Amino acid sequence: MSHYNRFSVSRWWSMVLKEFLQLRRDRLTFAMIVGIPIIQMALFGYAINNDPQHLDTAIINADNTDITRSFVSGMRNSGYFKFVSELPNEAAGREALAQGTVLFVVNIPAGFTRQLLRHERPALLVEADATDPTASGNAIAALNGIVQLVIQKELTGGLAPLAGSPAPFDVQVHRLYNPEGITHYNIVPGLMGVILTMTTVMMTGLAITRERERGTMENLLAMPSTPLEVMTGKLIPYIGIALIQASIILLGAYYVFHVPFFGNLAVLYLVALLFIAANLTVGITLSSLATNQLQAVQLTFFYFLPNILLSGFMFPFQGMPKWAQLLGDLLPLTYFNRLVRGIMLKGNGLSSSWSNVWPLIVFTAIVMTVAVKTYRKTLD
Repeated sequence: MSHYNRFSVSRWWSMVLKEFLQLRRDRLTFAMIVGIPIIQMALFGYAINNDPQHLDTAIINADNTDITRSFVSGMRNSGYFKFVSELPNEAAGREALAQGTVLFVVNIPAGFTRQLLRHERPALLVEADATDPTASGNAIAALNGIVQLVIQKELTGGLAPLAGSPAPFDVQVHRLYNPEGITHYNIVPGLMGVILTMTTVMMTGLAITRERERGTMENLLAMPSTPLEVMTGKLIPYIGIALIQASIILLGAYYVFHVPFFGNLAVLYLVALLFIAANLTVGITLSSLATNQLQAVQLTFFYFLPNILLSGFMFPFQGMPKWAQLLGDLLPLTYFNRLVRGIMLKGNGLSSSWSNVWPLIVFTAIVMTVAVKTYRKTLD
């Protein structure tokens, strides 16, 4: 008996070897151990940027002169603004901001240069989508420096008397949708998508693997049911749970954090339902890859990490490099963040939200097809 109580190096080494062999057989866990640090380094090292530049900007130019062209050139050369379109009027600019196609609209009024030469101190209007204060804050702060550069470049010679103090023209900035730059107006609505992503994917992923571990999967296989019937039947209860979660978050956002709500509640619940369906299909698909509940949790985390980092929830979407934006465009949370913020803060309806709705529908259809095909293979 005392022989077994003594520490044995050979027995200890055998245990170590057994664990290594077990890890080698569990290829999914080993891939997670290697893959997660690589993904985190790539995302935090290359994709994450708290000082976004080259932000999409539209212009309404009713006074195309050397001075106004110099101002536009100064904005472009600052690195913060990327002019992508010219719009006909202010209404078109507001529509572009509401749909999220641009982050800034520069409005140069007719007669601007004439008023400047008459010492009437005209004003340029820059409208900004301020739903995410981090995305627009540095660009707005750069405008004062751009004004000074234009003055130094253009107001020389006979125009030098105009280059006094204060500046001969003004740049009025309208921060739309979140004029005070309150951070939780942006964060709290985004939390709905983050929480729903984590819980719905994990719940459905564990639902199928739990059946396998408890030995009740055979009962499902023996039933005269199609894979689509089994999957959709298991998803319906979780849709109800997710909608309850969404309601709790909405109530907390409105009554606790005082986030304004300008949109239609029915439209918000409709897009939430689409988003929930998209994530539930992901959970079902991941459950077909996992052999136990631990692997299901690991796969959920593997899916959740790029969602929270690349969707625009924590970091400005337009601040990421193009390859990271392309990856973010594959994730349903990217579109849901835009939808929920657009509906709550901008009052967007279904028509103006369609550009972010149809990707959710396509994503759900594709992933559900993959899930059904994968489930059929497990029946063999």
